[in-house]
Amino acid sequence: MSTPEPSTEWPLWEVFVRSKAGLDHKHCGSLHAADAKLAIQLARDVYARRQEGISIWVVPSNQIVASDPGDKSSYFDPMEDKVYRHPTFYALPDALNHM
Repeated sequence: MSTPEPSTEWPLWEVFVRSKAGLDHKHCGSLHAADAKLAIQLARDVYARRQEGISIWVVPSNQIVASDPGDKSSYFDPMEDKVYRHPTFYALPDALNHM
């Protein structure tokens, strides 16, 4: 039996780009890079080469923590009984009819 070879693959980074028109960063994809500085440079070259962005975030994939879709009811269903959080109980002035 052979011994496993050490991993020579660079860490995986998730890339988020904020477009010129948008206010939020959108996930664009992933890439491998040795460090954060190289990840930013590669992300610019791969995901913003046509100047479609104004800001880039890179996050190590192993640092992202997410909820389990199977736990949806415990995270989101309790909000259904808080109808007062919806704007249906408020009358808006006519000046704000496009809201």
